[in-house]
Amino acid sequence: MYFNREINCLITGANSGIGKAAAKRLAKLGAAIILVTRNHTRGERTLAELKTITGSNKFYLFITDLSSQKSILDLANEIKSKFSSIDILINNAGAYFSKRHITVDGIEATFAVNYLSRFLLTNLLLENILLSKQGRIINVSGEYHRKGRINFEDLEYSKNYSAFKVLCQARLADILFVYELSRRLKNTMTTSNCLNPGFVATNIINNDPDSSLLKRILYKSISPFLKSPEEGAETVIYLASSPEVANVSGKYFIEKRYVQSSAITYDENIARHLWKVSEQMIKVNVPQNSFYENKFFNELKTK
Repeated sequence: MYFNREINCLITGANSGIGKAAAKRLAKLGAAIILVTRNHTRGERTLAELKTITGSNKFYLFITDLSSQKSILDLANEIKSKFSSIDILINNAGAYFSKRHITVDGIEATFAVNYLSRFLLTNLLLENILLSKQGRIINVSGEYHRKGRINFEDLEYSKNYSAFKVLCQARLADILFVYELSRRLKNTMTTSNCLNPGFVATNIINNDPDSSLLKRILYKSISPFLKSPEEGAETVIYLASSPEVANVSGKYFIEKRYVQSSAITYDENIARHLWKVSEQMIKVNVPQNSFYENKFFNELKTK
């Protein structure tokens, strides 16, 4: 199967793991791939490798620090200046911090990278996605959301920090965002979905700045028993390319099948409140057409 038209696909965290595997497969289907990575050297290496493997020259590399809202804003502005529309946005990048870290914006890093960066980037690019004939927004999430709760009293866990709790909260926030965005996009041709790729062998533990040598050794020992990045990317590819889900939105997928996420993810009051709180956490000056509120989007909602 190949895309029957020109497709621009943006993938965050594209220099390794699921992101790299998805980039390779989607390029082979004919998509132009916009690679977003944090490390310039690794990004250039991935870019060269993907061009060689796929035989495609339709790769574009952007270096962005997703823990920095200014960096995300700069990325969005550059993308919009070079691409008239984005057909597929895959929010894949994530991070794990065993100890509490604060970003340059003064926000707890797990929440900032795993959730708030996606909220900001998606909204900044939303106008371009809506200009696609059939835009698809895909967030790589996971089952940890079932253990999460949105701690509105202390979203950043300034007290009693727990790496597991903040990760579960970020995964839950991500799915609440995907569903709320789907509701806001109801009368458009753009869909918003999320997925659990399963337990995949990635570099997430090695990229933890506080990961102990023992933890890295243990993770390496179990890696052969985990899914490969290619296997983990299967549902991403399905949501990005299959005509079966062209009009499906606001769903959570595992192994290419829709499954129910936790009950709290369907609470619209919590989702709307989280959206408002998220807007308040944005430190950079964003265009007036962000966050799906302006006249342009209101007109689209009525079509």
